[in-house]
Amino acid sequence: MKPFYDQQGGAPTLIHQDQQNGASNGSELKDGTFQTSTTIGNKTYVIGGADSETLSIDVRIFDKCLGEWVNPTVLGTKPLSCEGHSVVLLKDRIIVLKKNPKPDDHTWFLEVDTQYVRRQKKKLGTEVVAWSKGVIGNVEKPVVISGPSGVGKGTLISKLMKEFPSMFGFSVSHTTRAARGMEKDGVHYHFSEKSIMEKEIKDGKFLEFASVHGNLYGTSVEAVEMVSDAGKRCILDIDVQGARSVRASSLEAIFIFICPPTMEELERRLRKRGTETEEQVLKRLRNAQAEIEQGKSSGIFDFILYNDKLAECYDSLKKLLGLDGYVTPPPNPAAREFNLPMDYSVCKLDDRIIIYDNSLELENIIMLDVSSLEGGAPGRTRGLDFIRMEQLHIQ
Repeated sequence: MKPFYDQQGGAPTLIHQDQQNGASNGSELKDGTFQTSTTIGNKTYVIGGADSETLSIDVRIFDKCLGEWVNPTVLGTKPLSCEGHSVVLLKDRIIVLKKNPKPDDHTWFLEVDTQYVRRQKKKLGTEVVAWSKGVIGNVEKPVVISGPSGVGKGTLISKLMKEFPSMFGFSVSHTTRAARGMEKDGVHYHFSEKSIMEKEIKDGKFLEFASVHGNLYGTSVEAVEMVSDAGKRCILDIDVQGARSVRASSLEAIFIFICPPTMEELERRLRKRGTETEEQVLKRLRNAQAEIEQGKSSGIFDFILYNDKLAECYDSLKKLLGLDGYVTPPPNPAAREFNLPMDYSVCKLDDRIIIYDNSLELENIIMLDVSSLEGGAPGRTRGLDFIRMEQLHIQ
């Protein structure tokens, strides 16, 4: 056991041994507080705290160089309180396994030196950590589709959604404007207070946003993750500026720009709609010219499709997404989850974490594979896999 002085510099508090290699199950202190400590270089990350009858997942850092405690800026979605936890140190993050959680809420990651955390430290000028929920398996990369007004991207997306209704989904955007008529919160938009949305933008929880007539509109990381959680591939229909913001974010996506065959054809299509005045048509054409130049030369987009003949462009879009041909996608497999034993211990072996029941019942031993992690804060950490020991046919 190693002593740590409390934040006010008073008597030392006993905290579980420094955990640099292997795993820690934490210690319950005399005051009921449950904490774990993980040392990385000159910093010790202490996770835990007391919150009524349950244990919160607060984070403090003891900086050995400064000889003092640091309260970091905590980003991402914080785990709910639990009855205790175990920790295992990975390369740039700490995996946290909660005690007695719900089946889909046991694995979390505290990022301490990921690219996202380093970027936020530089931006905010403070010590930063970030939470991310761990999810079993991977999902297809979201698809960002951009193009000027009148190019037909909406029609292409509608055809895709109609042919593959169980495969694709839209993220629900946020806005600070008031709901109109029959609009429902969480369906048409997530309606938000401006101060709340501004804070979440500052905390890096939005992929892109824009101010329109005094109101904020944007796509949150959580909205995209919710589509993925439902087993669908998220489609984002956004402008070039929004696509630029998403490209600069931590989201890994496929970026596709839809071009008209010529500006003359785009003008013909806009005028054929008959929904805008002459001034509006000319404004849309000016904006389209600028968007097309950015779409072709900015390096934002992975692919550029020319929508000359709709059927041919749609076939090309399906081919880019691996959907060419007429094979109906198989239904999404059932979600794979596991339950942690009531009383367990953990140890680390290379890129695998062994979770075993303290009763030593073999069938309750779980091997968690963390070798193929993807994503992370401010969204989910995906790519986890697991196997139960009985699946290894151990005699």
